[in-house]
Amino acid sequence: MRQLPPEPEIENLVTAGEPEPGGRPVESNVWIIANEHEAVVIDPADDAELIADHLGDRQVVAILCTHAQPDRVAATLSLAAITGAPIHLHPADLLRWSADDRPDEELRDGQRLVVGGLYLHVRHTPGATPGSVSIYVPALDAVFAGDALGGGGDLARLLDLPDETVVHPGHGATVTVGEVRRAG
Repeated sequence: MRQLPPEPEIENLVTAGEPEPGGRPVESNVWIIANEHEAVVIDPADDAELIADHLGDRQVVAILCTHAQPDRVAATLSLAAITGAPIHLHPADLLRWSADDRPDEELRDGQRLVVGGLYLHVRHTPGATPGSVSIYVPALDAVFAGDALGGGGDLARLLDLPDETVVHPGHGATVTVGEVRRAG
């Protein structure tokens, strides 16, 4: 994986996907760790063009999927085609993926990805799907949790993080690990 130059920031896009049966669209968070030159996209949701427009001429070095539910990955193949970035997914979610367009890399529990001096730690947090993962970035005091908070994920794998760690969910507002712990 290429190196993301120093001083990346966390960026957020909110997309409105297909309407739920009651008629409301499902809003999904797309998380981007980026600087002015390169980016990592976490959970591209359902609007590859919106994401590509937001990224501009920054090079996408990886697309990380916290799990393979449609509201998290509908735009993944299109975004990969636009950017040329490799797709990463836990192997337990391959059953939910098209056999013709497999992800390029696996995400495994305990794996560390190094991006521009940042360590991204993969934590298996099954619940929403068997292959759900969360991506912890200690240097940013952040964890990208997909649907671990709202989808019955393995919260014990997140609650051992420091209280001030910001939890960036797949849907809704950010919270801290301390707030999640106190909410019980």
